[in-house]
Amino acid sequence: MPKQGVAPDELTAPFWAAANEHRLVIQQCCVCERLQHPPASKCGGCRSEDLTWTEMSGKGHIYNYGVVHDGPVRVLHEDQPFNVAIITLDDDPDIQMLSHLPGTPPDEVPVKGAVEVIFEETANGQKVPEWRVIE
Repeated sequence: MPKQGVAPDELTAPFWAAANEHRLVIQQCCVCERLQHPPASKCGGCRSEDLTWTEMSGKGHIYNYGVVHDGPVRVLHEDQPFNVAIITLDDDPDIQMLSHLPGTPPDEVPVKGAVEVIFEETANGQKVPEWRVIE
Protein backbone atom coordinates (compact mmCIF):
# COMPACT_ATOMS: atom_id res chain seq x y z
CA MET A 1 0.00 0.00 0.00
CA PRO A 2 1.49 3.40 -0.92
CA LYS A 3 2.21 5.65 2.02
CA GLN A 4 1.60 9.38 1.96
CA GLY A 5 4.74 11.42 2.70
CA VAL A 6 5.21 12.78 6.22
CA ALA A 7 6.46 16.31 6.90
CA PRO A 8 8.03 16.42 10.38
CA ASP A 9 7.76 19.67 12.32
CA GLU A 10 9.88 20.91 15.23
CA LEU A 11 7.80 19.02 17.79
CA THR A 12 7.71 15.68 15.96
CA ALA A 13 11.17 15.73 14.33
CA PRO A 14 12.80 13.43 16.96
CA PHE A 15 10.05 10.82 16.48
CA TRP A 16 10.51 10.80 12.70
CA ALA A 17 14.31 10.87 12.88
CA ALA A 18 14.21 7.76 15.10
CA ALA A 19 11.79 6.06 12.67
CA ASN A 20 14.33 6.61 9.88
CA GLU A 21 16.78 4.68 12.10
CA HIS A 22 14.21 1.87 12.63
CA ARG A 23 13.67 2.90 16.25
CA LEU A 24 10.34 3.62 17.95
CA VAL A 25 10.59 6.46 20.46
CA ILE A 26 7.85 7.99 22.59
CA GLN A 27 7.91 11.30 24.42
CA GLN A 28 8.44 11.02 28.19
CA CYS A 29 8.16 13.57 30.99
CA CYS A 30 11.39 14.01 32.96
CA VAL A 31 9.40 15.07 36.06
CA CYS A 32 6.59 12.51 36.43
CA GLU A 33 7.95 9.91 33.91
CA ARG A 34 4.63 9.78 32.04
CA LEU A 35 4.81 8.52 28.45
CA GLN A 36 2.68 10.34 25.87
CA HIS A 37 1.82 10.04 22.22
CA PRO A 38 1.23 11.97 20.08
CA PRO A 39 3.98 14.40 21.11
CA ALA A 40 3.04 17.64 22.84
CA SER A 41 4.90 20.70 24.11
CA LYS A 42 3.91 19.93 27.73
CA CYS A 43 3.33 16.79 29.75
CA GLY A 44 -0.33 15.79 29.67
CA GLY A 45 -0.04 14.77 33.32
CA CYS A 46 1.94 17.35 35.30
CA ARG A 47 2.20 20.05 32.56
CA SER A 48 6.02 20.13 32.75
CA GLU A 49 7.87 21.27 29.64
CA ASP A 50 10.85 19.07 30.58
CA LEU A 51 10.36 16.26 28.05
CA THR A 52 12.65 13.71 26.46
CA TRP A 53 12.38 10.79 24.02
CA THR A 54 12.53 7.19 25.23
CA GLU A 55 13.04 4.14 23.03
CA MET A 56 10.28 1.54 23.21
CA SER A 57 10.52 -2.23 22.82
CA GLY A 58 8.58 -2.22 19.56
CA LYS A 59 6.11 -4.81 20.90
CA GLY A 60 2.39 -4.40 21.32
CA HIS A 61 -1.06 -5.90 20.93
CA ILE A 62 -4.05 -5.27 18.70
CA TYR A 63 -6.74 -3.49 20.71
CA ASN A 64 -9.29 -3.33 17.91
CA TYR A 65 -9.58 -2.70 14.17
CA GLY A 66 -11.81 -1.57 11.34
CA VAL A 67 -11.91 -2.31 7.63
CA VAL A 68 -11.87 0.49 5.05
CA HIS A 69 -14.04 -0.42 2.06
CA ASP A 70 -14.61 3.00 0.49
CA GLY A 71 -12.05 5.54 1.72
CA PRO A 72 -11.70 9.07 0.36
CA VAL A 73 -7.97 8.85 -0.54
CA ARG A 74 -7.84 8.09 -4.27
CA VAL A 75 -4.34 6.56 -4.23
CA LEU A 76 -5.56 3.93 -1.72
CA HIS A 77 -8.63 2.84 -3.72
CA GLU A 78 -6.85 -0.06 -5.44
CA ASP A 79 -5.85 -1.51 -2.03
CA GLN A 80 -9.38 -1.51 -0.62
CA PRO A 81 -10.60 -3.18 1.43
CA PHE A 82 -7.78 -2.86 3.98
CA ASN A 83 -7.60 -2.95 7.75
CA VAL A 84 -6.67 -0.18 10.16
CA ALA A 85 -5.81 -1.42 13.65
CA ILE A 86 -5.38 0.29 17.01
CA ILE A 87 -2.18 -0.95 18.62
CA THR A 88 -1.44 -0.65 22.35
CA LEU A 89 2.23 -0.68 23.34
CA ASP A 90 3.46 -3.35 25.74
CA ASP A 91 5.65 -0.64 27.33
CA ASP A 92 2.54 1.39 28.22
CA PRO A 93 -0.94 0.15 27.19
CA ASP A 94 -2.25 3.74 27.45
CA ILE A 95 -0.20 4.58 24.33
CA GLN A 96 -2.12 3.77 21.16
CA MET A 97 -0.91 3.87 17.57
CA LEU A 98 -2.63 3.13 14.26
CA SER A 99 -1.41 0.64 11.66
CA HIS A 100 -2.51 -0.94 8.40
CA LEU A 101 -1.07 -4.31 9.55
CA PRO A 102 0.88 -5.01 6.35
CA GLY A 103 0.51 -8.62 5.26
CA THR A 104 -2.65 -9.31 7.28
CA PRO A 105 -5.85 -9.78 5.23
CA PRO A 106 -8.71 -7.47 6.33
CA ASP A 107 -10.82 -10.34 7.66
CA GLU A 108 -8.00 -12.10 9.53
CA VAL A 109 -7.00 -9.50 12.14
CA PRO A 110 -6.40 -11.26 15.46
CA VAL A 111 -7.82 -8.90 18.10
CA LYS A 112 -5.55 -9.05 21.18
CA GLY A 113 -2.86 -10.62 18.95
CA ALA A 114 0.81 -9.74 19.45
CA VAL A 115 2.50 -7.36 17.01
CA GLU A 116 5.95 -5.88 16.44
CA VAL A 117 6.90 -2.60 14.85
CA ILE A 118 8.27 -2.43 11.32
CA PHE A 119 9.17 0.69 9.36
CA GLU A 120 7.86 1.43 5.88
CA GLU A 121 9.07 4.17 3.56
CA THR A 122 6.67 6.89 2.41
CA ALA A 123 6.55 8.73 -0.91
CA ASN A 124 9.07 11.35 0.32
CA GLY A 125 11.49 8.81 1.83
CA GLN A 126 10.40 9.30 5.46
CA LYS A 127 9.90 5.98 7.26
CA VAL A 128 6.76 5.43 9.33
CA PRO A 129 6.10 2.85 12.03
CA GLU A 130 3.63 0.14 11.08
CA TRP A 131 2.89 -3.10 12.90
CA ARG A 132 3.18 -6.76 11.86
CA VAL A 133 1.33 -9.66 13.50
CA ILE A 134 3.69 -12.11 15.22
CA GLU A 135 2.97 -15.57 16.55
